[in-house]
Amino acid sequence: MISSMQIALKSQKTVVVCSVILFVFFLLAILAPWIAPHDPIQVNLALKLLPPSWEYPLGTDQLGRCNLSRLLFGARVSLGFATLIFISSLGIGLLVGAIAGYRGGWIDSVLMRFCEGVMAFPNLVLVLGLVGLFGPGLWQVVLALVMVQWVYYARMFRSMIVSLKEQNFITAARISGSSPWKIIRRHIIPNVLPPIVVIGTLEMGWAIMDISALSFLGLGIQPPTPEWGAMIHEGKSFIRSHPELMLYPGIMILLVVMTFNVLGESLSGRFGIKRRF
Repeated sequence: MISSMQIALKSQKTVVVCSVILFVFFLLAILAPWIAPHDPIQVNLALKLLPPSWEYPLGTDQLGRCNLSRLLFGARVSLGFATLIFISSLGIGLLVGAIAGYRGGWIDSVLMRFCEGVMAFPNLVLVLGLVGLFGPGLWQVVLALVMVQWVYYARMFRSMIVSLKEQNFITAARISGSSPWKIIRRHIIPNVLPPIVVIGTLEMGWAIMDISALSFLGLGIQPPTPEWGAMIHEGKSFIRSHPELMLYPGIMILLVVMTFNVLGESLSGRFGIKRRF
């Protein structure tokens, strides 16, 4: 029978391993301009569809561009913009949830009814509608995803703040004359932020998949900028003759999303937090 200590140690090892893997991915993304062997957007049809070699470790694509270089620069887009979506959604959700949960009354009702209205639509369907309204492009996709994602953080913040604001230390701060914003900033946010960050590790995986899916559909990043989903879209015409053009970015998406999910599940199990899916 496995003891609780063994389970805790196993969970800790999982967290460490996943953190190291993600650190390596982020480091590769940051250092891509210096470690990529070639220009990721330079076209040379004389070098198209070359097999792996010392000069091109993962070969070249249908336009003679280095696959490895495009994967590294694609990591900058996928990881960088997924992080931007998470931070932006978290910030908006934190502000709205704090106002709704602490103030209560009609403000709480209006804000939460709006959030419930947004949550009534499937995420991807709503994002597709917003991108169709804004037009294709990476920044339009980021804006659409932020507009959809923040409501979940707002709902979670609101429920946590409602349970916290009647605690004795909050009451003491209120009696001492602290303003509502000071109480929220110094007492409430530090107590609700850790579990939200844990949930954020799960949301990062979804953000990467959403960006890749929309780029695959031609609504996200536009050529010639490298992005994993767009690379899969460009390689689909060569799925029979050169399946590696789709396989390489697909493996990258799989590894990063799986690592985020395993890390999030380990942390959520440790803190007793349930994901929203």
